Amino acid sequence: MTALADPPAAPPAAPPAPARRGPTRRRRSGAGRTLKAGPFAYAVLILAVLVSAFPFYWTIVAASRTNADLAQVPPSLVPGPHLIRNFEAVLAEADIGKALLNSLIVSGSITVGTVLCCTLAGFAFAKLRFRGRGALLAITVGTMMIPPQLGVIPLFMLIAELQWVNQLQSVILPGLVSAFGVFFMRQYLVQSLPDELIEAARVDGASTARIFWSIVVPIARPGMAVLGLLTFMAAWNDFFWPIVALSSQEPTVQVALRQLGGGYVHDQSVIMAGTLLGTLPVLLVFGLLGRQIVGGIMQGAVKG
Repeated sequence: MTALADPPAAPPAAPPAPARRGPTRRRRSGAGRTLKAGPFAYAVLILAVLVSAFPFYWTIVAASRTNADLAQVPPSLVPGPHLIRNFEAVLAEADIGKALLNSLIVSGSITVGTVLCCTLAGFAFAKLRFRGRGALLAITVGTMMIPPQLGVIPLFMLIAELQWVNQLQSVILPGLVSAFGVFFMRQYLVQSLPDELIEAARVDGASTARIFWSIVVPIARPGMAVLGLLTFMAAWNDFFWPIVALSSQEPTVQVALRQLGGGYVHDQSVIMAGTLLGTLPVLLVFGLLGRQIVGGIMQGAVKG
């Protein structure tokens, strides 16, 4: 007789379904939450915008009114019809076209030189190892505590010896490097530039100059944009040194503005019209560099 075949084995039982649990408690109480601004936050922001924008708006209003309109109490807060006429008065009283060109040359040259030199110096202080680095950085930062007015007389004697009085290079060259710019770029590169990138470039045989142009400059671009805007605004608004080194034949915008509204009663509307003309290039530069500036601020906030 043949043996009966064993019955097939029963399939393994499925594992029991896990019991449904309630929602797990988050480890961090603030994780996954989206902060929403309330009415108070919007009110504060709107107030801050109004307070910040009102001086510029008042400049437009004053530049489009007459001196008699500005003397009224209370003054009108609506722009008037005399903006073009006041612009023509500005062009007639001062060589504002030449002053704008000189200011663009001076501010642009100082901005390019400061950004380039300060980025080079900041990279050296941040990532290169050389003897006396700490002492040189301390001396550079220490010069920020010296009032610039103390160096006006020796600086004027120097440019007089070089026969640069009433020439634009007398204003450009003293501002090509700033201690603040060196310290700013050094701090930015310490946080933003990893040492591993420099070591990898060294292994690949890159020189220091190649590392600077190919690695440092792309990483430092947001910081360079911020420094460029601050430098351009400082050079554009500088009045003390240009009025010492330059004359009315080669003025910058700030030197030319003092020639406006002359007479026994100063014409405030003409002065404000010249001020408005002198402000427009700064707004243009801010519009061009605004995205880089916001990116640099956000990058610094994330790294901080």
